[in-house]
Amino acid sequence: MGWTVRDIPDLRGRTVVVTGAGGGPGFVTARELARRGAHTILACRDRRRGARALERLLAQVPEARAELRLLDLADLSSVRAFAAGYGDRPLDVLINNAGPAPVAYGRTADGFETQFGVSHLGHFALTGLLLDQLLATPGARVVTVSSLLHLAGSGVLDPERRYRRWRAHSRSKAANLLFTHELARRARAAGADLLAAAVHPGFAETEPGGEDAGDAGGGTGQRLARTAHRLFAAGPEVGAAPILYAATAPEVTADSFTGPSVLGGRRLRGGPGAGWRAPWTRRDEPAERLWRRSEELTGVRYEALPPVPAPPRS
Repeated sequence: MGWTVRDIPDLRGRTVVVTGAGGGPGFVTARELARRGAHTILACRDRRRGARALERLLAQVPEARAELRLLDLADLSSVRAFAAGYGDRPLDVLINNAGPAPVAYGRTADGFETQFGVSHLGHFALTGLLLDQLLATPGARVVTVSSLLHLAGSGVLDPERRYRRWRAHSRSKAANLLFTHELARRARAAGADLLAAAVHPGFAETEPGGEDAGDAGGGTGQRLARTAHRLFAAGPEVGAAPILYAATAPEVTADSFTGPSVLGGRRLRGGPGAGWRAPWTRRDEPAERLWRRSEELTGVRYEALPPVPAPPRS
């Protein structure tokens, strides 16, 4: 597309929330949006790490209007507290970036499997609780970070009897795409001025030191993850570019999926380009089914964006 961060427009007067902004592509995203004048809220789970990120951002962009707010997506009470604390002010862009690496089996505070609970359900609830602020802001956007690993999913989002961290990770990232599809579909049907788009960061390091592979588990899985990381991982600047593009570029379309272009040898580098996407993540039926289940599990309902009526049968 030929797009670079230099193409980000003046964002003075805009407000942006970035989840998982404590490091990696999330931090770079927050920094570059603040550099362009946006009031940027770093939504972080860990207070100490978030404070370090804010300090680093302000050191690099002294004129930035940025603040830290605590948000634990693994706890719906924290999600509700964050949304309540945000108040009624306009919200121009919500960037649903946070998500765990493939981790050993665990549960959130509300009893959900960790990866699905954080990557999908936490963001589903957050977006719904901030929906009024988004809909009240002309041209608002919701950008949700998925992954190319969603391609490893089978299209079945129900948990398996035997937990496999990589399969669970793929399911959670597929859920991000189904959520984006249904949000875009409902917004379009309701005539809402809200753009929902998805991105993937390629295989980007979450930190310059490349700590991701350490979370991949022991044994063969860990060795393979470290090898892949060494061969393919690009820096967080590369991973942030598609997020920044989807959050700000005027040509972004609803339900699009953007990632780094395949340039520079084996690494996913280059400016933003169309990402590979499993066709079933654009299907209405699984997206609507996941949406209904997500409302049941979180208790958050999008009253302003009702279900899309089925077309009449001929």
